[in-house]
Amino acid sequence: MTAISILRDELPSGQTRFHAVAQGKQAFGDTLGEAIDGLTPQLENDLPRLIVIQSLRPDAFFTATQQQRLHELMAKWRFARDTGAVLPADENAELEALIDTELEASGKRTAALLREAGR
Repeated sequence: MTAISILRDELPSGQTRFHAVAQGKQAFGDTLGEAIDGLTPQLENDLPRLIVIQSLRPDAFFTATQQQRLHELMAKWRFARDTGAVLPADENAELEALIDTELEASGKRTAALLREAGR
């Protein structure tokens, strides 16, 4: 089974862009569908069966404060990457912890949706 992850990127211009990732391949688009459509031909006839869309709103599993800090650290990480620098160790550790927390939150969010659907 191929899973596609969809991430929402805020560009410096204020425009929103979507980033689809699977099996080490990626595509970008101005809409979710455009990003998925750009990625699908790269998947060697393995049609996706699971599409994971990054939560765009804070919730009980990943708060607005956590989302804001993740956004700040990702911007710093991208700047460091683009300039050939590295993120300071303490910020990198915080970023990794937030990524782990967000991933755990996505699992909890999915479990909650499945419980709700089973009612």
